[in-house]
This record gives sequence, C-alpha cells and structure tokens, in this order.
Amino acid sequence: MPTESKHPEALDPVKANQAETPSSKLVCFPADQPLELDSGVQLAPWQIAYETYGTLNADKSNAILVCHALTGDQYVASTNPVTGKPGWWDLMVGPGKPIDTNHYFVVCANVLGGCLGTTGPASINPETGVPYGLDLPVITIRDMVRAQARLVDHLGVDTLFTVIGGSMGGMQVLQWAASYPERVFAAVPIAAAARHTSQNIAFHEVGRQAIMADPNWRGGSYIEEDVRPTKGLAVARMAAHVTYMSDESLHQKFGRNLQNRDRLTFGFDADFQIESYLRHQGMTFVDRFDANSYLYVTRAMDYFDLAHEFGGSLPAAFAGTKTRFCVMSFTSDWLFPTSESRSVVKALNAAAANVSFVEIESDRGHDSFLLDVPEMFETIQGFMTGAAHARGIPAPGEAG
Repeated sequence: MPTESKHPEALDPVKANQAETPSSKLVCFPADQPLELDSGVQLAPWQIAYETYGTLNADKSNAILVCHALTGDQYVASTNPVTGKPGWWDLMVGPGKPIDTNHYFVVCANVLGGCLGTTGPASINPETGVPYGLDLPVITIRDMVRAQARLVDHLGVDTLFTVIGGSMGGMQVLQWAASYPERVFAAVPIAAAARHTSQNIAFHEVGRQAIMADPNWRGGSYIEEDVRPTKGLAVARMAAHVTYMSDESLHQKFGRNLQNRDRLTFGFDADFQIESYLRHQGMTFVDRFDANSYLYVTRAMDYFDLAHEFGGSLPAAFAGTKTRFCVMSFTSDWLFPTSESRSVVKALNAAAANVSFVEIESDRGHDSFLLDVPEMFETIQGFMTGAAHARGIPAPGEAG
C-alpha cells in the first residue's frame, strides 16, 4: 500500500530537505509497487509530492489536474516554501479565478525527476544511501504522466474533469489525452507542441553543457561532495529565459537602457539593464532548483514525440478520443510557435475530436501563459463552463 504523509509544520521548510521531505503532501510507493519507465527500468521505491486546492465533490467529477512547466512545481496557487513567493499560477487558480477552487478540486504534482519531493536525482537512492545523481534512470514525459496517474488513482479519482498546463505542462496534457483518453474529460494544452523541435533541443543542450562544464558539477555527484554548480546552472537559466520572452517585450522592458550608470564602462560588468536582469534571474534560480533535475527534465522534453509512439501518426494518438480539447497559442511565442499548436489541432480534426483553438494576441512571448493575459483567462473560463455543462455538472456561479 502507498503511504501518505505531510511534512511536520514545526520544521522550517526552507531548511528541510525538500527533495526528500517536502512541505507539501507526499505519497510514497513501496518497493513492491514500482513505476515502469520508458527506459525499461522499474523505479522502486518512489514517491510523488503534490498540493491540492478546493474540495472533491461526492461523485468525484470536479477534479482538475494542473501540469507544471520545466521549472515549475506543485505550488501552483500557494506559497513556495523555498522562495516564499506566491504560487506560479495564482493568477489562474484560486477562489473566484478562472480555475475556481471554490468549485473545483485542483491537484498539482511535482514532476518525476523534479526536486521538490517527487523522486528525482536529488532523492536518496535506497541502494546506496546517497543522492541518485546520474544513477537515476532517464525520465520521459510519459513517465511523468504515469506517475501522475498513480497519484490520481491514490486520490480515488477515476476521470479527471480537466487536465491543463502550459509549455512542458502542455506536453503532459497531450500525453494524458493519448495515454488515458478514458480518464480525461477535457484537455487544455497551452503554448505547447506534440514534439520538441531541433531548435529547442539545441537551446536545452547549451544549458546542459553549461551545467556540466561547471567544475562544481563533479559528474553529477555535487550534493554528496557538498558543493553546487551554481554558475553553470545560472548560465543555463539565463539562456533559457531569453527564449521565454519576445524581442518586442525585451525592447519594451529594457531597450538599450544602462544599469545604474550614465555611460558605458568599457568593461564586462553589467552595463545594460538586460544583462543585470538576466544575471538576477540566473542567481535567484539556483536557490530553488537542482542542477541535475534541470538535466533530467530538459531531457524529458527533448525526447517527447507523441506521434512516434503511434507509428509516426499524430492523428493515431487521438483516434476515437471523446476528450474535449481547447488548444491555445500566443502570437509572439517563438519557442512554441502557433504552427506547433496548429499541427496538434490538425491531428485532432483528423481524428474527429471535439477541439477548439485560439491564437491569443500577446507581445510577451512564451511566458504569456503565466502572465496577466485577459483573453486567455476568458477563453479558459468559457471553455470550462461549456465542459461542465457537457459533463452535467454545475459551472462556477451556478447552483449545484
């Protein structure tokens, strides 16, 4: 039997080992309940950390699974215990918000390979007594979804009302719809794709090489040697962060403005505001994320190719599906451009699926799905209301 626990509130969560004993809820699966991975390895024992918001209704028909992106976590609408900052999607999830926790039961889990409680490279390897490091098997998006499915089983939920997420979260949404179509009533992949492009793999490889080139990486064994490859991880974050923004948003926010000076220094300090901003993004990131997790989770995104699982046919991934889809993209997103979403929509149409699609005007790049974009909120709220009516449950604001 899997066991569930909650980290003691009396213990300062910032000082706690979040990789092993997170501040969130935790389900531990024993050695006789392994997780089958795409690599052919059976991972056991293993655990998954998660947060919930709202209340599961009597017939368990109001459960929503939120899937997080590359550097996200389970704290979608609650304070992150490491940073002390609000949840990464608290604009979307909460009482009276588009995903209304007064009405829906929301679940968000740290992904497999992560570093905030779900088994990942910073977790203790039971065979050695030290962190897995690179001894952890390589993880895929499908592995992440398998782990989430086991959590949903543990919670006693048969069919999820909605699975929703952006970027890598959107990849998980598509994988859910393909792997468990009978368990997903509605699916909302945002700013995502059915496979990672060579350009995106290239950006990830730059980040991974930056981490592995840091002398403190120590072949992935830095935790047991009590060092951290912070410089390499910071550079990886800086490179990735540029891809999340658009040229227009960078120009509007920074232009060529100088940082706390009125003339160039003719040196290599942060003369420009954009340089200072990226350095800040890099250094704050290393406080909350594990370098090896960055390697594993980016690799999972690189390996993602949904059509490959179905003989190269993306429509075959959705054959016979009864899931209702709402696919969203943003005009200025060059990391996951609208063309990728249109490919998904085309495949869904070929499979005769129930699908709606919207390209949202935004100059804020890939990160638009995390920001205050009213059209996105309105679209999701409208889709959720329609899906609730289709399932025969009341929508927020309607009598039960």
